[in-house]
Amino acid sequence: MNGWRLTGVLSLVLIAMSAFFIAGQADVEGLRLVIRSTARTSLVLFAMAFAAAALVELAPNGFTRWQRRNRRYLGVSFAASHAIHLAALIALARSDRELFWTLTNPANVVLAGTAYVLLAAMTATSFDRTTAWLGARNWRLLQLVGGWYIWISFAMAVGKRLPQGPIYWAMMALVLAIAIVRLVAMSRRSRRAKMAIA
Repeated sequence: MNGWRLTGVLSLVLIAMSAFFIAGQADVEGLRLVIRSTARTSLVLFAMAFAAAALVELAPNGFTRWQRRNRRYLGVSFAASHAIHLAALIALARSDRELFWTLTNPANVVLAGTAYVLLAAMTATSFDRTTAWLGARNWRLLQLVGGWYIWISFAMAVGKRLPQGPIYWAMMALVLAIAIVRLVAMSRRSRRAKMAIA
Protein backbone atom coordinates (compact mmCIF):
# COMPACT_ATOMS: atom_id res chain seq x y z
CA MET A 1 0.00 0.00 0.00
CA ASN A 2 1.46 3.32 -1.07
CA GLY A 3 0.72 7.01 -1.58
CA TRP A 4 -2.53 8.72 -0.74
CA ARG A 5 -4.28 5.36 -0.47
CA LEU A 6 -2.06 4.62 2.52
CA THR A 7 -3.02 7.95 4.10
CA GLY A 8 -6.70 7.30 3.44
CA VAL A 9 -6.67 3.83 4.97
CA LEU A 10 -4.69 4.93 8.03
CA SER A 11 -7.00 7.92 8.57
CA LEU A 12 -10.11 5.73 8.35
CA VAL A 13 -8.61 3.28 10.85
CA LEU A 14 -7.85 6.13 13.25
CA ILE A 15 -11.36 7.54 12.94
CA ALA A 16 -12.91 4.10 13.46
CA MET A 17 -10.70 3.44 16.49
CA SER A 18 -11.65 6.78 18.06
CA ALA A 19 -15.35 6.28 17.40
CA PHE A 20 -15.16 2.81 18.98
CA PHE A 21 -13.50 4.16 22.12
CA ILE A 22 -16.04 6.97 22.49
CA ALA A 23 -18.99 4.64 21.92
CA GLY A 24 -17.69 2.12 24.45
CA GLN A 25 -17.00 4.52 27.33
CA ALA A 26 -18.67 7.31 29.25
CA ASP A 27 -18.17 10.71 27.66
CA VAL A 28 -15.09 11.93 29.52
CA GLU A 29 -13.44 8.51 29.85
CA GLY A 30 -13.99 7.83 26.15
CA LEU A 31 -12.37 11.15 25.27
CA ARG A 32 -9.40 10.46 27.52
CA LEU A 33 -8.95 7.05 25.88
CA VAL A 34 -8.97 8.71 22.45
CA ILE A 35 -6.43 11.27 23.66
CA ARG A 36 -4.07 8.59 24.97
CA SER A 37 -4.42 6.28 21.97
CA THR A 38 -3.95 9.02 19.37
CA ALA A 39 -0.93 10.35 21.24
CA ARG A 40 0.62 6.91 20.72
CA THR A 41 -0.41 6.49 17.09
CA SER A 42 0.81 10.02 16.40
CA LEU A 43 4.21 9.20 17.87
CA VAL A 44 4.57 6.02 15.79
CA LEU A 45 3.55 7.77 12.56
CA PHE A 46 5.77 10.75 13.30
CA ALA A 47 8.70 8.44 14.00
CA MET A 48 8.18 6.61 10.72
CA ALA A 49 8.09 9.85 8.75
CA PHE A 50 10.82 11.71 10.67
CA ALA A 51 13.34 8.87 10.53
CA ALA A 52 12.54 7.59 7.03
CA ALA A 53 15.41 9.16 5.10
CA ALA A 54 17.96 8.37 7.82
CA LEU A 55 16.85 4.76 8.15
CA VAL A 56 17.08 4.00 4.45
CA GLU A 57 20.57 5.48 4.46
CA LEU A 58 21.74 3.46 7.47
CA ALA A 59 19.86 0.23 6.80
CA PRO A 60 18.65 0.03 3.19
CA ASN A 61 16.13 -2.76 2.71
CA GLY A 62 12.65 -3.27 1.30
CA PHE A 63 10.86 -1.84 4.31
CA THR A 64 13.01 1.25 4.77
CA ARG A 65 12.80 2.00 1.04
CA TRP A 66 8.99 1.71 1.28
CA GLN A 67 9.09 3.96 4.35
CA ARG A 68 11.19 6.58 2.56
CA ARG A 69 9.00 6.44 -0.55
CA ASN A 70 5.90 7.02 1.59
CA ARG A 71 7.38 9.55 4.00
CA ARG A 72 5.01 12.29 2.80
CA TYR A 73 1.95 10.08 3.24
CA LEU A 74 3.04 8.85 6.66
CA GLY A 75 3.54 12.50 7.65
CA VAL A 76 0.04 13.45 6.54
CA SER A 77 -1.31 10.39 8.39
CA PHE A 78 0.48 11.68 11.49
CA ALA A 79 -1.26 15.02 10.96
CA ALA A 80 -4.62 13.22 10.74
CA SER A 81 -3.91 11.33 13.98
CA HIS A 82 -2.90 14.51 15.76
CA ALA A 83 -5.98 16.35 14.42
CA ILE A 84 -8.16 13.70 16.07
CA HIS A 85 -6.04 14.10 19.22
CA LEU A 86 -6.66 17.86 19.17
CA ALA A 87 -10.40 17.41 18.58
CA ALA A 88 -10.58 15.08 21.59
CA LEU A 89 -8.65 17.58 23.73
CA ILE A 90 -11.03 20.39 22.76
CA ALA A 91 -14.02 18.16 23.48
CA LEU A 92 -12.57 17.29 26.90
CA ALA A 93 -12.00 20.97 27.70
CA ARG A 94 -15.65 21.68 26.87
CA SER A 95 -16.98 18.64 28.73
CA ASP A 96 -14.94 18.96 31.92
CA ARG A 97 -12.94 22.18 32.10
CA GLU A 98 -11.68 21.48 35.63
CA LEU A 99 -10.31 18.05 34.67
CA PHE A 100 -8.73 19.49 31.52
CA TRP A 101 -6.75 22.07 33.48
CA THR A 102 -5.60 19.49 36.02
CA LEU A 103 -4.06 17.55 33.12
CA THR A 104 -2.33 20.52 31.49
CA ASN A 105 -1.38 24.17 32.02
CA PRO A 106 -1.19 27.37 29.93
CA ALA A 107 2.52 26.86 29.16
CA ASN A 108 1.81 23.40 27.72
CA VAL A 109 -1.04 24.82 25.66
CA VAL A 110 1.28 27.43 24.14
CA LEU A 111 4.04 24.90 23.41
CA ALA A 112 1.61 22.38 21.94
CA GLY A 113 -0.17 25.13 20.00
CA THR A 114 3.13 26.11 18.37
CA ALA A 115 3.69 22.47 17.40
CA TYR A 116 0.24 22.36 15.82
CA VAL A 117 0.93 25.54 13.83
CA LEU A 118 4.15 24.03 12.49
CA LEU A 119 2.41 20.73 11.77
CA ALA A 120 -0.32 22.54 9.87
CA ALA A 121 2.29 24.38 7.79
CA MET A 122 4.19 21.16 7.11
CA THR A 123 0.99 19.39 6.09
CA ALA A 124 -0.13 22.24 3.85
CA THR A 125 3.19 22.03 2.01
CA SER A 126 2.96 18.26 1.51
CA PHE A 127 1.50 18.76 -1.95
CA ASP A 128 3.49 19.38 -5.12
CA ARG A 129 1.91 22.75 -5.85
CA THR A 130 2.39 24.21 -2.37
CA THR A 131 5.91 22.79 -2.16
CA ALA A 132 6.80 24.49 -5.42
CA TRP A 133 5.23 27.75 -4.21
CA LEU A 134 7.27 27.66 -0.99
CA GLY A 135 10.52 26.78 -2.76
CA ALA A 136 12.85 23.86 -2.11
CA ARG A 137 15.11 25.68 0.36
CA ASN A 138 12.25 27.08 2.47
CA TRP A 139 10.47 23.72 2.35
CA ARG A 140 13.55 21.92 3.70
CA LEU A 141 13.94 24.56 6.43
CA LEU A 142 10.29 24.20 7.46
CA GLN A 143 10.57 20.42 7.58
CA LEU A 144 13.79 20.58 9.58
CA VAL A 145 12.64 23.16 12.15
CA GLY A 146 9.11 21.78 12.38
CA GLY A 147 10.26 18.18 12.66
CA TRP A 148 12.71 18.85 15.48
CA TYR A 149 10.26 21.11 17.33
CA ILE A 150 7.66 18.36 17.22
CA TRP A 151 10.31 15.88 18.37
CA ILE A 152 11.04 18.13 21.36
CA SER A 153 7.30 18.35 22.09
CA PHE A 154 7.03 14.56 22.14
CA ALA A 155 10.15 14.25 24.31
CA MET A 156 8.74 16.68 26.87
CA ALA A 157 5.22 15.21 26.84
CA VAL A 158 6.44 11.63 27.21
CA GLY A 159 9.24 12.48 29.65
CA LYS A 160 6.95 13.97 32.27
CA ARG A 161 4.78 10.82 32.16
CA LEU A 162 7.58 8.29 32.70
CA PRO A 163 6.49 7.63 36.32
CA GLN A 164 3.09 6.50 35.00
CA GLY A 165 4.32 3.17 33.68
CA PRO A 166 6.28 1.06 31.19
CA ILE A 167 4.33 2.23 28.13
CA TYR A 168 5.86 5.68 28.54
CA TRP A 169 9.36 4.23 28.88
CA ALA A 170 8.79 2.40 25.59
CA MET A 171 7.56 5.62 24.00
CA MET A 172 10.60 7.51 25.28
CA ALA A 173 12.86 4.80 23.85
CA LEU A 174 11.24 5.39 20.46
CA VAL A 175 11.61 9.18 20.80
CA LEU A 176 15.32 8.83 21.60
CA ALA A 177 15.88 6.20 18.91
CA ILE A 178 14.62 8.38 16.08
CA ALA A 179 16.84 11.26 17.21
CA ILE A 180 19.87 8.96 17.35
CA VAL A 181 19.13 7.58 13.89
CA ARG A 182 18.81 11.09 12.46
CA LEU A 183 22.02 12.31 14.11
CA VAL A 184 24.03 9.24 13.08
CA ALA A 185 22.88 9.61 9.47
CA MET A 186 23.72 13.33 9.55
CA SER A 187 27.18 12.57 10.92
CA ARG A 188 27.78 9.99 8.22
CA ARG A 189 26.76 12.44 5.48
CA SER A 190 29.08 15.06 6.97
CA ARG A 191 32.03 12.63 6.96
CA ARG A 192 31.34 11.67 3.34
CA ALA A 193 31.21 15.33 2.33
CA LYS A 194 34.57 16.02 4.04
CA MET A 195 36.14 13.01 2.35
CA ALA A 196 34.82 14.17 -1.04
CA ILE A 197 36.38 17.61 -0.52
CA ALA A 198 39.69 16.08 0.61
